[in-house]
Amino acid sequence: MVSRVQRGPIADWFWTIDRWLLAAFIVLMGIGFMLSFAASPAVAERLGYDSFHFVTRHAIFLVPSLAVMISLSFCSPRMIRRLAVIILIGSLLAMVAALFIGTSNNGSRRWIVLAGFSVQPSEFLKPAFAVVCAWLFAEHQRYPEIPGNLFAGMLFIVSAVLLIAQPDFGQTVLLGIVWGGIFFMAGMSWIWIAGLGGAGVAGILAAYTWLPHVTSRIDRFLTGEGDNLQVELAAKAIQNGGLFGLGPGEGIVKRRLPDSHTDFVFSVAAEEFGILFCMFIVAIFAFIVLRGLSHAYRERDDFARFAVAGLVLQIGMQSVINIGVALQLMPAKGMTLPLISAGGSSMIATCIGAGFVLALTRHRPDKRARQDHFFEPGRPRGVPAE
Repeated sequence: MVSRVQRGPIADWFWTIDRWLLAAFIVLMGIGFMLSFAASPAVAERLGYDSFHFVTRHAIFLVPSLAVMISLSFCSPRMIRRLAVIILIGSLLAMVAALFIGTSNNGSRRWIVLAGFSVQPSEFLKPAFAVVCAWLFAEHQRYPEIPGNLFAGMLFIVSAVLLIAQPDFGQTVLLGIVWGGIFFMAGMSWIWIAGLGGAGVAGILAAYTWLPHVTSRIDRFLTGEGDNLQVELAAKAIQNGGLFGLGPGEGIVKRRLPDSHTDFVFSVAAEEFGILFCMFIVAIFAFIVLRGLSHAYRERDDFARFAVAGLVLQIGMQSVINIGVALQLMPAKGMTLPLISAGGSSMIATCIGAGFVLALTRHRPDKRARQDHFFEPGRPRGVPAE
């Protein structure tokens, strides 16, 4: 057992990390790996692969994802900011490249093939976007003469344009919710609230008018007409499961569900393990969000408060959208269930966000007295704050 009096990096990490949050993230990853055995074999066989093709891929990405999360949890807030800026710039450049040299799937050009693996840059954009926006809003709070709010707004516009160009309207909405949530915590006035609310409604109406795939999905959701096979099968799988499920490997509807291992893994969980198990999954996501917001409420550093709140809001809203689609409460949207759905880009990117949360919620007795900021009056340019 590690002693509290030891001050090595491992001991310091062990005693300062939020072990409840860490356990919640690991439990979700374990559930995702377990569900890959239930959800993916039927899809793999239908595509002509070995039955455990996607299970093997899930395991391959699981280990480095966990390593990334643990490694990032050792970082200081300053290092988190620097890493987020690097990831953000790399993601934006990769998203631009994907529009020209990326692979197309179902009419969307979001993926770049690297070393035989398909990488989705927009997934890595999300955690970096939340951290960088939090930093910009925090600097404006500390020094009003710094146009951090303006820079954060420009960053959102650039990100949204690239996402819509792919097109990926769902991720655009998710980024907008995260950006608005951080802005609200930074002291948004009621005029801004009304203005941004109106802009959001106008954006949705514009997307419905000019983006055919958005129009089709919303119309199918409202009228129930058209190709709703996946959504109807997902709902039927949930109904078949009942409270306690049919048992591991006994699912029937999942064999006909095309994306049972990714976008509709929640329905597979309901069919084989029951509604009570799904409520347990929802409770874990709720715990992560509430635990993160509790940390943010107690945090005195603006950057850490905004970043933690934005990151857990992102994880929570993505899970709400995924589960809402499975329950036919929202229009169909190809969005994974964080840490559970198959997909290497999604898993690694979510673990990056989880690592950021764990790093920023660590208990540091001296962090109230030492809050490093990039901009600080009276400090020579290029000299970092201590």
